[in-house]
Amino acid sequence: MAQLSPHVRAVPANQIREITQAAWAKPDSIVLSIGEPGFPTPAHILDAARSTLDRDETGYTPNAGIAPLRQAFARHAEALSGTQVSAERVFVTSGAQQGLHLAMSMLLDAGDEILVPNPGYPTFAMTAELLHAVPVQYPLYPEHSFQPRIEDLEALLGPRTRVLLLNSPSNPLGAVFSPELTKQLVDLARRHDLWIISDECYEAFTFDVPHVSPLAFDGDAGERVITSLTLSKTYGLTGLRIGALVLPSGLEPVLSTVMESIVSCVASPSQYAALAALTGPQDYVSTAAAHYRANRDAACAVLDRKGIGYLEAQGAFYLWADVSFAAGGSVRDWTVRFLAEQGVAVAPGTAFGSIGEGWIRIALCGDRDELLEGVGRLPGPPAAGTT
Repeated sequence: MAQLSPHVRAVPANQIREITQAAWAKPDSIVLSIGEPGFPTPAHILDAARSTLDRDETGYTPNAGIAPLRQAFARHAEALSGTQVSAERVFVTSGAQQGLHLAMSMLLDAGDEILVPNPGYPTFAMTAELLHAVPVQYPLYPEHSFQPRIEDLEALLGPRTRVLLLNSPSNPLGAVFSPELTKQLVDLARRHDLWIISDECYEAFTFDVPHVSPLAFDGDAGERVITSLTLSKTYGLTGLRIGALVLPSGLEPVLSTVMESIVSCVASPSQYAALAALTGPQDYVSTAAAHYRANRDAACAVLDRKGIGYLEAQGAFYLWADVSFAAGGSVRDWTVRFLAEQGVAVAPGTAFGSIGEGWIRIALCGDRDELLEGVGRLPGPPAAGTT
């Protein structure tokens, strides 16, 4: 049999999907391993998608997307950044993941390096590897509240470093960059002539701190920041696969060519649904944000009672918890045992990088009773003086 490409065979399996699929195959499992919003899609969004089909608007759209949606995303990006964003700089993508692939396709040659967070979402590195680029992990240490440090990033820079990938609010950590740190990161990229890809999937969900986009420090025309946005988490549209890239001015013709070679354009019903989401009632977003905050607080109370350490999430809808006392040096194996014995799936921290050893990610977006039941089955650390 003919062989697959070696670089494809070398891409590791996604441990999040691994444990989640095992849970789906086990009846009555509590699945806290995947970030799937649990609210019904608002009716006006569904109506917009249905109306597109009813009027048979199912042909090609422009590569960059329909004009009203690009305008709506531009207004959204302006609200995030406080800068001017023209609609011409916005390209509609089939979800944030495709947006990341498109952005890396423009910026990276074979052998080029991209700095990605550790812990960080696994597809950051997987996408780079599929493009024959080299992901270089920059550390996010517990002792620094899992925030990037400028000195750690600068120590990793080399002649082939081209891109710095940022993710705030963070998946898996729930950490949020301060305005001061965000500016320092953009200044770092400017000093070393790096591109920034900013994954802002969870920008709608922060708790008592602001979300600050790197766009805010990149000038009105944009210089080096490419922002990846999505409606998957904000409006619970994970299956409609709709997002956008906001480019620095001047890159539009390049991305149009890349889009044509990969996807041509995004499905029109998804685009009109997205337009309705961005321009219609925002009750879904405020309701979801309140639910995630309440779930976070309730889950943290359980962890506090059990004596389990965690990073208090400032954003997104995940809780990053320390089970190193139970994991025995392999949290991946421990999550498999925990599912088998307790019927609860949580994502192993090593799915997100080596610094995640001993940690787990708990999704906070589902039913509260089920969340608390699942968290309640976690073991607590041994009492002082016992082994």
